[in-house]
Amino acid sequence: MSVPLLPLAALPPLLAALAFVAAPGRRPGRLPALAEGAVLAALFLALAGAVQVALGGPQPAGSGLLAGDRIAAILASLVAFIGWVVVRYTRRYLDGEAREGRFHGLLLAAVGTVLATVQAGSLALLVAGLAVTGLLVERLLRFYPERAEAVRAARKFRLAWRTSDALLLGVAGLFWVAFGTLDLAALREAAAGGLPPVAQAGVMLAALSALLRTAAFPVHGWLTEVMEAPTPVSALLHAGIINSGGVVLILLAPLVQASPAAMATLVLVGGFSALFGASVMLTQSAVKTALAWSTVAQMGFMLMQCGLGLWALALLHIVAHSLYKAHAFLASGGAVIEVRDRRRPGPVATPGPMAVTRAFAIALAVYAAAATASGLVLGPKSAQALAIGAILVFGIAYLVAQGLADAAPGALTRRTIAASVAATLAYFAFHALAESVAGPALPAPPVPSPLEWALLAVALLSFGAVAVAQALFPLWAHHPAAAGLRVHLANGLYVNALLDRLTGGLGTRTAA
Repeated sequence: MSVPLLPLAALPPLLAALAFVAAPGRRPGRLPALAEGAVLAALFLALAGAVQVALGGPQPAGSGLLAGDRIAAILASLVAFIGWVVVRYTRRYLDGEAREGRFHGLLLAAVGTVLATVQAGSLALLVAGLAVTGLLVERLLRFYPERAEAVRAARKFRLAWRTSDALLLGVAGLFWVAFGTLDLAALREAAAGGLPPVAQAGVMLAALSALLRTAAFPVHGWLTEVMEAPTPVSALLHAGIINSGGVVLILLAPLVQASPAAMATLVLVGGFSALFGASVMLTQSAVKTALAWSTVAQMGFMLMQCGLGLWALALLHIVAHSLYKAHAFLASGGAVIEVRDRRRPGPVATPGPMAVTRAFAIALAVYAAAATASGLVLGPKSAQALAIGAILVFGIAYLVAQGLADAAPGALTRRTIAASVAATLAYFAFHALAESVAGPALPAPPVPSPLEWALLAVALLSFGAVAVAQALFPLWAHHPAAAGLRVHLANGLYVNALLDRLTGGLGTRTAA
């Protein structure tokens, strides 16, 4: 009988972290190379374990404490890969920095802890792993204690994360009362028989816990203020940390889907967070701040996918967004230099109302054709999946509008339409891939109820209206009302400042 390799992936970074305890100083010698080697070993074990799972099925370990299934293999491989990239980047980023060894030690401990957490087969391990992860991330955020903004962000993170920990601990207690077990597989099976009121309350707490961890509106402030922490921390947040709320929901998917109230909450709060974060992001001048607001939007969109029962698509979103955003943060410095060194571009074409109308018509026609072809080749899609794809089309319409507004629209229009066709086909192809890989371990989307149809309609109308406003914004950007709106959006409509005041001036206190 072969030894399950996936559960072993957490050991190299955790053991290597111990080596840095004895060398927290300025020049830890060969230890940074050891750190990279440890995370590379974790990546090898995660990938090898994923192959084991693909060929031989789940590889649980520790009497079911670690799951070792497809979802665990996907998430562990993601965390190990991003962890390796971040540790490798850190070797040069902090070379010669005071307390370089301490940073490497905290980084390794965080990667190892998250690797164990995403493989949890028990709700007890999930709760403990997330709590320890929060402690480590808080220390990473405060790595420069002399920076008041970093200390403020760390305190806000601690408030949100510890509250989420308390809620998840309450979930464990309620599920134990309802089902007499904390084994995740047993809990998922128990959901098939319906949820008693105690378990319904537990699911609502799990949804609220996920909203806190993903920096959903209105507790997004800590995420948008972490820019004073070292850049590797911003990238590491996307390795199962900022998206850990989605991980919790996916691991509890059958229970969450059995609670219409929790599903509706995720759609409403997640959808609003996506719209809010995307709108504020467009007004930011600092690249890392814009990326942070983009993460608020993307995590809101992922929560909305969970609320619609698109679990495989939500898992795909976690993987794709983590890879993209970790790279974006690590490359942000180079991007700023590249933009600075470029010559200023000429005037940008501004689409008028007719161009925007034509663009939406073209994008919808492309989507309808792609959806029809996908249904014939890959099988029919749920109403929820078609609605999410339609929201993607609104972004494509903005791209097509730019092509139609060009002074010589021929070549540019053809390129934007071709890119739109490619993006639409990619949506259906990747959705099918996610369903084939992770779908068997997750519940199918539910048949929409009247409430869900209403939520889908609200989501489509809201995202469509924002897309149209974004496309037409250059036409009225110089109007005084638009200028004022831009200022208010740039400040996040002052929600974060109001939350600071409600929490007793948390954002204004400095470190002791």
